[in-house]
Amino acid sequence: MITLEQWQALIAISDSDSFAKAAEAINKSQSTLSYAIKQIEQSTGIKLFKNEGRRAVLTSQGEQLVIHARELITRANRIETLAGQFALGAEALIKLRIEAIYPNSIILEALERFSAQQPQTKIDYQRSVLSGSEQALLERNADLVIGGRVPPGFVGKSLGRFRFVAVAAPSHPLHKNVTHITLDMLQQHRQLVVRDTGVRNIDAGWLGANQRWTLDSPDLSIEAAIKGMGFAWYAEALIAQHLDSGALKPLNLKEGNERFAELYLILTHGETSTPGVKALAQLITEVQSEFC
Repeated sequence: MITLEQWQALIAISDSDSFAKAAEAINKSQSTLSYAIKQIEQSTGIKLFKNEGRRAVLTSQGEQLVIHARELITRANRIETLAGQFALGAEALIKLRIEAIYPNSIILEALERFSAQQPQTKIDYQRSVLSGSEQALLERNADLVIGGRVPPGFVGKSLGRFRFVAVAAPSHPLHKNVTHITLDMLQQHRQLVVRDTGVRNIDAGWLGANQRWTLDSPDLSIEAAIKGMGFAWYAEALIAQHLDSGALKPLNLKEGNERFAELYLILTHGETSTPGVKALAQLITEVQSEFC
């Protein structure tokens, strides 16, 4: 079997154009390099080099082997780096379950900074709605959760209150009312509701409107609202650009035009969470502080 050291010898000679320069570059004897090349040639049945004066020039087949040898060495180095990170407590995978009203921009910035610390750690990032985050906690199907409720047995760090506003497209009939919009008026129009991703199937915020569309993501619901298909309450952070552009307009409600929800950052395994999970949690709070 050809060893990594022998492949490294092939690469060194290829880069140096001579056995003597390669031996000096990797601190090996010329005889060691010659033996390595001989072993590769015997194992593969391929002639690797041809002599052109004092230069060792790769054959066409040798050139192809060098390309694959570089890939092999790169992968081996990555494995070694990954093993070293694991030895220091780095994780192979971190699962995140983030309430959909929490800004993606904060999570993505935190993940970008985290990747500089643990580039080999895989991330499983899913957004949840209503009881979805709580279910992930209870089923131990996440390492780090952001949700609106801290179940018994868990400890959460408050990320603050998030404001919801009732909105509809400027063309929506509700905006034609000259007086304040009442609950009875709202119930005559279609309300857009986002489906709970948990098993509890919570109907938080539904007013019992005569028409109701249940959509499977906030993004789809917002798109429907912009098209004038209904009204809804959205987290202000999610629709700020649409409010600024005028694509969505706050409803002139008599009461209840705004609501608030508090979100919490929760580590599923608490103080026994791995160092990487704790580091990512710290980065999320730091980025939120900077952004907000």
